[in-house]
Amino acid sequence: MTEAATGPAAGRSDEVHMRRALELAATVQGTTSPNPWVGCVVVPRGETDPYGGATEPPGGRHAEVVALAAAADRSVGATLYTTLEPCSHHGRTPPCVEAILAGRIGRVVVGVLDPDPNVAGRGVDQLRAAGLEVTVGVEGDAVGEQLAPYLKHRRTGRPWVVLKLAATLDGRTAAPDGTSRWVTGPAARADVHRLRARSDAVLVGAGTVRADDPELTARLDPPVERQPLRVVLGRAPAGARVHPALEFSGDLGEVLDDLGGRGVLQLLVEGGPTVAHEFHAAGLVDRYVLYLAPALFGGDDGRPVFNGPGASTIEDLWRGRLVSVEPLGEDLRVELAA
Repeated sequence: MTEAATGPAAGRSDEVHMRRALELAATVQGTTSPNPWVGCVVVPRGETDPYGGATEPPGGRHAEVVALAAAADRSVGATLYTTLEPCSHHGRTPPCVEAILAGRIGRVVVGVLDPDPNVAGRGVDQLRAAGLEVTVGVEGDAVGEQLAPYLKHRRTGRPWVVLKLAATLDGRTAAPDGTSRWVTGPAARADVHRLRARSDAVLVGAGTVRADDPELTARLDPPVERQPLRVVLGRAPAGARVHPALEFSGDLGEVLDDLGGRGVLQLLVEGGPTVAHEFHAAGLVDRYVLYLAPALFGGDDGRPVFNGPGASTIEDLWRGRLVSVEPLGEDLRVELAA
């Protein structure tokens, strides 16, 4: 299928190539912050097999430049698919718009526009002014979901907040005596490490540090190249394994502003129940990830997921949107959107 084709078949081809760009972007999430994780493919004219690339760590090449280098001289007249609008300004690297024009690309397909004030439609405008055909919005919902932390950060200055919870089916996180390891099984715990690896920072309360002495590191095989920033609400005891860590107190909104200013795009909040309640009650959670074990404490004296007052009437019940439900070993992973 060439880039000149029109009609439903051309649209399906665009979707196929953009989905491949999404797959490439997913492989680098957690390694590019504060830059976005972007995927890009270049499809030469008259061909269907793409040349692909994804954003490199900070200071490295953007996805468009990686894909153009892979395509080399076959980029002339080709169609370039990128999940995010190409940058049009000088940062740590030259503008991707310049690389696209130098590669003599014939058409550009973009998933979503970049809300960064340095871009914000100017990349697309420059490409069109140079005579290129530009299509925006292909697989836009999927791209927006994948880049949600980046998009929120550029629009608000704050990180995307993921609240992770682990509980029994009757909603308890620990026994009355405080013991809690392990409520969930190995597969769920491994998934938490993957979630940490995709996050720029992990936050817990000082009470959790005193009770559990967590490391809050992403322990995967192979090892991750970059560990998340560790954040504690309150003071962590000297010698706690969480150190070195940032320590905060006060307004949660100000904490998010500070972390956003440090380039944190995704913040993983791991608890405990008091911290979880504070973020939930303040409406600061973007995504909830619950790991539910097929276990029951069987009473009302176990420690709850949230420690604090909840909805006083059914009309005030918080309701989210179910994003996914996935078995993990013997446990269940449930993801909710706020």
